[in-house]
Amino acid sequence: MDRGRLARVGVLVAAGAVLCGCSSSGEAAQTPGLEARGTVVTTVKPTRQDLTNQISLAGKVTINPVFGIVAPVDGELRYVDRQPSKTASTRPIWVASIWNDGVPRRVEIPKDSILAGRLLDDRSDVTAGMPVVSARYAGYGIVADIDSAQAYRIAGAVKTVRGQITNGPGPFECTALGTIAALPAGTIPEPPPPSPAPSGAPSAPVPEGDSAPAGSEPTGLQLVCTAPEEIKLINGASVTLDVVTAKASHVLVLPVEAVAGIQGKGKVDVVGEDRTRKTVDVTLGLTDGKVIEIRKGLRGDETIAVPGPDLPTAAPGQQGPSGAVG
Repeated sequence: MDRGRLARVGVLVAAGAVLCGCSSSGEAAQTPGLEARGTVVTTVKPTRQDLTNQISLAGKVTINPVFGIVAPVDGELRYVDRQPSKTASTRPIWVASIWNDGVPRRVEIPKDSILAGRLLDDRSDVTAGMPVVSARYAGYGIVADIDSAQAYRIAGAVKTVRGQITNGPGPFECTALGTIAALPAGTIPEPPPPSPAPSGAPSAPVPEGDSAPAGSEPTGLQLVCTAPEEIKLINGASVTLDVVTAKASHVLVLPVEAVAGIQGKGKVDVVGEDRTRKTVDVTLGLTDGKVIEIRKGLRGDETIAVPGPDLPTAAPGQQGPSGAVG
């Protein structure tokens, strides 16, 4: 082998030794600027602001919409023996009472409505807010379907509803009727049996087409409201409803992404000075879909991790708490 070839082999061997020396330490190089796994990167501070619980619903003009009337208090339900009328009353009609500690509280359907059905058995134990009767509004109304995520934001008292008919009149105030809760199929009480005819007298004929009207149809979650008389309505016309259920001033809020849970109780991760997380319980209030009110659990000067903590997953075959949303 000549001297030139030996020189080239020597260079290659030396280069290989250098390369092996670089990787033989067993220590991986740390990427500059990369935080350790589990380190909190994004945080927020609670702030204070005015908050309005406001959502938009898509509805339609409907003839004779059905809505539900709820029990005003806990107690025993006792229906009034009243047959449905074919015409709407010009005044509220007493249809049931809720007895609580020996005191009755009336349940009435509003004027311009007729009884559509009983939703529970007579003498049932009920809780406040439970639908007990259904009524049918006589005339045009506006009905908007509600999904379960929206239902908890509307579950409180509806403060105001404003409607805008697509390519039509508006905006206008829309008066909410009854509850948003889904209604089961209602039942109509049987009419009292006719008095027996005197001996030898012919029985009175039963008039045709004058039987009691059918009970209410089962519904999903719905908001039903009525427009002012001067607003021209066309059956089936599309309507956008702007619903406000509550307002609060100068309340403590966090972005919804920082909170686990959206109704009642939730959890947040508080970040300490050493950048570690501590999960704490908080009481939640209003939300506008972007921020949520923190009623209890924080002072207001904490640093909060984003995103919020994960809620525990239910074991196979088990169902988590009703209404819990992560």
